[in-house]
Amino acid sequence: MLSVDKLLQRYPTEDSVRTFFESIIWPHGRHCVHCGFKTTYPIKGDKTRKGLYECNRCKGQFTVTTKTPMHSTKLSLLKWLMAIYYIVNSSKGIASVVLARWIGVSQKTAWKMGHAIRVMMASESEIDNMLSGIVEVDETYVGGKSRIIKEHPKKRGKGTDKQLVFVATERHGKVRSAPVKSDKISELKPVFHTFIDKKAHLMTDGNRAYPGIAKDYAGHDSVIHSALEFSRGQIHTNTVESFNSLFKRARMGVFHYMSKQHLTYYLSEAGFRWNHRKPREKHMKNGKKKIVMVPIPVLDMIKSLLQKALGIQLRRSKNGGIRLLAESPPIF
Repeated sequence: MLSVDKLLQRYPTEDSVRTFFESIIWPHGRHCVHCGFKTTYPIKGDKTRKGLYECNRCKGQFTVTTKTPMHSTKLSLLKWLMAIYYIVNSSKGIASVVLARWIGVSQKTAWKMGHAIRVMMASESEIDNMLSGIVEVDETYVGGKSRIIKEHPKKRGKGTDKQLVFVATERHGKVRSAPVKSDKISELKPVFHTFIDKKAHLMTDGNRAYPGIAKDYAGHDSVIHSALEFSRGQIHTNTVESFNSLFKRARMGVFHYMSKQHLTYYLSEAGFRWNHRKPREKHMKNGKKKIVMVPIPVLDMIKSLLQKALGIQLRRSKNGGIRLLAESPPIF
């Protein structure tokens, strides 16, 4: 377990953190982030900030944070490293108020840093391979005001005005999630085909939309929760419901509110931590064996996060939120 003290011993200075970031963001050597040319040189001088480079072809200047979610940052890279460490190493996330106190910045700055890190998590979580094997599928509702209002009681389930989220997860594997408009077949089917390999065996609840969609897949079993059926041997949706429960606890206990505009980023954060675990066999006291999922080393999580940073930029929106600046990374 890499503690904060050990992290700071390994990367005690701004130069050491910069070298660490450069080794991850430019794994094959430094190149121009503007045109992709590989011949660049450092700009040195008494008034020049450290880590500034210039391209020998296009003459563009850049640093390791240029054209990443950390673009044009005035913060030290050490603060960014600490923020990344705390967020990826937490179990349910960290509120911006707490993060600000821990790393010594304002709440507004910590809020934007948190979303910058979540954007990197979203990019990293775009898994190249579809979910396969046994894939559990479920939907959950997120957000909205409390339904306990005497004058205007809120409806539950499909009658709610909360945001519907589709979630699919492999047994002992990856998770994918996305907000959807409704649980109709026309809305769910494209998401199924985007996330799940057609050779997969689906495990679902009794949602009436699932049997029609499952015809495109290798197999399908379901449990009927309305009949108080939650498992039948290995047929269950406990894994995907665990993710949903973890995400809702993060919302209620840490963030308290997630706007529809930023919900995808919070889902990406929860998915990033879920996806960076590995199965481990645990021997129980009764002599039985159990598979448990444990997080990978935090330094490996940080490296995985920063590998997808280049080519993603954030800007503040007019209404005080954030927006992505659409731009693709250079092609070499």
